[in-house]
Amino acid sequence: MKVSLRAGERIYINGAVLRVDRKVSVELVNDVMFLLEGQVMQASDANTAMRQLYFIVQLMLMNPTDVDAAAALYEQHHAALLAVCENREMLDGLAAIDEMVGATRYFEALKRIRALFPVEQAILAGTTITNSPFEAA
Repeated sequence: MKVSLRAGERIYINGAVLRVDRKVSVELVNDVMFLLEGQVMQASDANTAMRQLYFIVQLMLMNPTDVDAAAALYEQHHAALLAVCENREMLDGLAAIDEMVGATRYFEALKRIRALFPVEQAILAGTTITNSPFEAA
């Protein structure tokens, strides 16, 4: 996988933080877990249940040598979401996310969580969303 970075941009690879001083392309030639700086959520932005779930999974990805505490927190938070959620799309998404986290596919889980942000926002606003990319056709 080839990743292009701008000058000053950071990439988080297997728990390490790398910042480049000039535009560069990096080819990742083996299986690594990484996040680009633009995908990293700050703790202050984790202000809804799904954003908190994202932040927890992000911790698991960014610090792979110490996953246990974040994994325990994930289990609690995921179970709490399942207990209160009634929306079918959210329930299906949470099941898929749990499967991905169980298989340590954290990056894919983060992608799936981000896709549910608009659904969560609609639920919180009391509206509905149509044409979701995860709805059955």
